[in-house]
Amino acid sequence: MKIAIIGAGASGMAAAVTAAASGTDQVLLFERQARVGRKLAATGNGRCNLTNRRTEPGHYHGSGTDFVRPALEAFPPEKVLEFFQTLGLYTVTEPDGKVYPYSDQANSVVDVLRFALDRRNITLLTGTEIAGVKRLPKGFRLKTADGQSYECEVLIVACGGAAGTKLGGGLSGYQLLRSLGHHCTKLSPSLVQLKSDPGVVQGLKGVRANAGLQLTVNGALLAASWGEVQFTDYGISGPAVFEISRAAALAEGAVLQLDLLPGYSAADLLSALCIRISRFPTLEAGDLLTGILHNRLGKMLVKACGIPLSAPITAIKWEQLNDVVQICHAFRLPIVGNLGMEGAQVTAGGIVTQEFDPTSLQSRLVPGLYACGEVLDVDGDCGGFNLQWAWASGMLAGQLKG
Repeated sequence: MKIAIIGAGASGMAAAVTAAASGTDQVLLFERQARVGRKLAATGNGRCNLTNRRTEPGHYHGSGTDFVRPALEAFPPEKVLEFFQTLGLYTVTEPDGKVYPYSDQANSVVDVLRFALDRRNITLLTGTEIAGVKRLPKGFRLKTADGQSYECEVLIVACGGAAGTKLGGGLSGYQLLRSLGHHCTKLSPSLVQLKSDPGVVQGLKGVRANAGLQLTVNGALLAASWGEVQFTDYGISGPAVFEISRAAALAEGAVLQLDLLPGYSAADLLSALCIRISRFPTLEAGDLLTGILHNRLGKMLVKACGIPLSAPITAIKWEQLNDVVQICHAFRLPIVGNLGMEGAQVTAGGIVTQEFDPTSLQSRLVPGLYACGEVLDVDGDCGGFNLQWAWASGMLAGQLKG
């Protein structure tokens, strides 16, 4: 049997290795970029959070969240890690369940997959873009952008999503599957940095903080998270922001409220500030939050409460002190947008999953056609869940069940 796989990202490579190991006569793996796994090599800031041991369906989103269950049950994190162990990859698990290569280098993951593709029954064609697919009585004919043709009995579409355009993200997978009769949901960026009024965050670029986040629209809670945030010249980023960015991308008029001291009550903070004022009366008001928050962040919050930074700390009025306490626990950032697909790590939305059998990932509309990875309407939370879906779905599709 000859099978063709379009896309040599995480899911495509997993599908190719699985299919080849099962005894498939010939696997043609097409990648339009010059090398495989380019986006994979950039994940996790170059560290590659390749899975999460706490994976469960609740970490996934899409039109049918139970769709992911068969793949995750067939190839849970333990089996994925066994797969990588057979390829020679050493890994380390962090306390929160995130798994990274022991080398702390994403290229280690790409390299062992690249080695695994070097098999007699796998033909890797990089720099080869599939421009169209035609159904045949028994299989498919693939036409490349430069006019060449290839035929196969089984086709797996693993083109990835629209996110990360600089690293190869695009619309080709959706277009190919739509040409074969499938449908696509609305696409939006997920795990993406958020934009706010630049005047609010001016001067905070590079400042990091641990915070509790609440995303609201007209006072109604849309999403919440907790963890590290990073201020930028355009707004806010960081793992905790990525967690709520999917909801933010789908909403208009959203406001992000940050609790910058989630481990301390308002009463505790007020008491600490009163003690500081009484013990250090010669300090300036700009030093009110020094030692509590990042200096630049602390000064910005004090100034936002209408307190001159150069004023004596003893000149702060009681009402102003309460305002400082309140803003530390409820710093509001109106969200005006995001960095779009170019800045996003993942695409929310994709090919309608109801059109595929979740136990095999074979199309219900076109026999012999499979799809896996981000091209489907499945996206996960931040923390290794999206790559876990890529591996699990790629391996399941590569089994060619059904």
